[in-house]
Amino acid sequence: MALLEILTYPAGALKTASPPVEHVDDRIRRLIDDMAETMYAAPGVGLAANQVGVPARIAVVDVEHPEGRAGLIELVNPEIVERAGDLVWEEGCLSFPGVTVEVPRSAEIAVKALDRHGRPFDFRAEGLLAVAIQHEIDHLYGVTLADKVSFLRRRMMARDIARNQRSGAPVTD
Repeated sequence: MALLEILTYPAGALKTASPPVEHVDDRIRRLIDDMAETMYAAPGVGLAANQVGVPARIAVVDVEHPEGRAGLIELVNPEIVERAGDLVWEEGCLSFPGVTVEVPRSAEIAVKALDRHGRPFDFRAEGLLAVAIQHEIDHLYGVTLADKVSFLRRRMMARDIARNQRSGAPVTD
């Protein structure tokens, strides 16, 4: 496994929708493993493939980290098929170091995806897990935290990210 470079805003790859994965093979499984390792090392609770410069509809999520890695969810071609309720969550992002934004989300979701072997599966999620999955699926469609705020706030975020990167401030996600 290898640590991958996480792209930061305003990298163009973050604004580009990722195509679906046509076939899950060893290359895709290796990418999933590298993404999980990168997410844990960052540390974060989710990571989408385009955040590491790979245009593929793949995400990893683990909201139980750092308590353990038993909560890792690997998603290939994830889709939200049902939504219920509303909440607002203060979100961070590995591609927006040191920045948090309040984002309205669905409180509960139903998801379908492929696993690391290309087999379909589905599940329901609520709370932080639902928020993290929605956040990563947004990434897969080129939607970032910057799209959730006003133009002025977006400019301030870019300034804050640049300042945090220069100072070596910790990343939040």
